Amino acid sequence: MTPEAYAQDKAAASGSSFYYAFLFLPPPRRAAITAFYAFCREIDDVVDEVHDPGVAQAKLNWWRQQVLRCFNDAHGPPEHPALLALRPHLPVYGIESAHLMQVIDGCQMDLEQTRYLDYASLQRYCHLVAGVVGEVAARIFGQTDPATTAYAHRLGLAFQLTNIIRDVGEDAMRGRIYLPVNELQRFDIKAHELLRRGQTSDDTFFRRFEALMRFQIERALGCYDEALTLLPGADRRSQKPGLMMASIYRTLLREIATEPQLVLSRRVSLTPLRKFWLAWKVQALGRL
Repeated sequence: MTPEAYAQDKAAASGSSFYYAFLFLPPPRRAAITAFYAFCREIDDVVDEVHDPGVAQAKLNWWRQQVLRCFNDAHGPPEHPALLALRPHLPVYGIESAHLMQVIDGCQMDLEQTRYLDYASLQRYCHLVAGVVGEVAARIFGQTDPATTAYAHRLGLAFQLTNIIRDVGEDAMRGRIYLPVNELQRFDIKAHELLRRGQTSDDTFFRRFEALMRFQIERALGCYDEALTLLPGADRRSQKPGLMMASIYRTLLREIATEPQLVLSRRVSLTPLRKFWLAWKVQALGRL
């Protein structure tokens, strides 16, 4: 299997909403974003699938060395197919080693902490695992205006907040709570109630949890609105893939808002056909 085929399979197998936006890109840009997404998935899998923290740390260290090989031939080319697929695109789209290292730094945070005291500390995490990803994606999509970087970071934050809302139950099963501690306190939610997904709480839990989630959803929706106001008109056409993803993710948030408690027991999702339809509408109409 070629590195390009590996990256394609990795991206397609994830079932991510991002994949549907990639389909509308011209082949060179589609190959670049697919390889970059495959790299991000590989790093994310280290934290999600490796249960021994020592082994996970060793794997992240290995990935750091692999990234260095992409930018320095002294020790030979990278060995992993995802990076072999990505390497030719790095100079074309101005992707730097710092971008890739920051993605790894974000996953490093997952090894070191499972709680965030406030929204400011959560934003730092979101910047690394999503804002930087948004910045790289904007470059690949065809950014021409430097101001588009601010849009990309805000949109990345919106995406990550959506992921956190969607994955509350799954994260709880891994012992993680991304919702800020001071906001849990504000809505009278105890950490143990979330970790047990409300199964042993009193009758008021779901009412309290719904209030917490509606607050989280409104903030995330606000981030999408802020991102759209930051997108320069000159880059609106080139950044259509990001707008497609925003359409899909905002629709997902609104689905969750109808029954917020469902995120505790299963992953709320849209059908592949609905995702494709939402992406196509942005491609055809140029708006969300």
